[in-house]
Amino acid sequence: MRRNRIVALIGAAALLGGCVQESQQVGRANFEAYCAGCHGDNARGNGPLAGDLEVAPPDLTLIALRNGGDFPMTRVMSVIDGYTRADQHGSTMPEFGALLEGPTVMVEYEGGVMTPTPATLVALANYLESVQR
Repeated sequence: MRRNRIVALIGAAALLGGCVQESQQVGRANFEAYCAGCHGDNARGNGPLAGDLEVAPPDLTLIALRNGGDFPMTRVMSVIDGYTRADQHGSTMPEFGALLEGPTVMVEYEGGVMTPTPATLVALANYLESVQR
């Protein structure tokens, strides 16, 4: 699978401070706020709420490994935003409405289709890509 390329427009780049480091900080902050409770601070599925769940949260540091070494950016964002969540986690994973609000950036999806995507969702997916092992 061809790795997706993420393209930020000038306005979105200004929103994120025009630097990758700030986007990483936004992604990490969103991970801590929305995901760490179940997936753990280290993203390995060992958060404080993990033991209370019917379905164990997956180790998010192994997404690329489970996909032949490629990080499936589009699929990851689809699971987070709920588009394909039912297939992945049933109803266990909560809604992340606030994560889907606000400014957008243009993301190139399969087939070269440029689609406006919430900047905070993109930052979170980029953070997850950065913690792959």
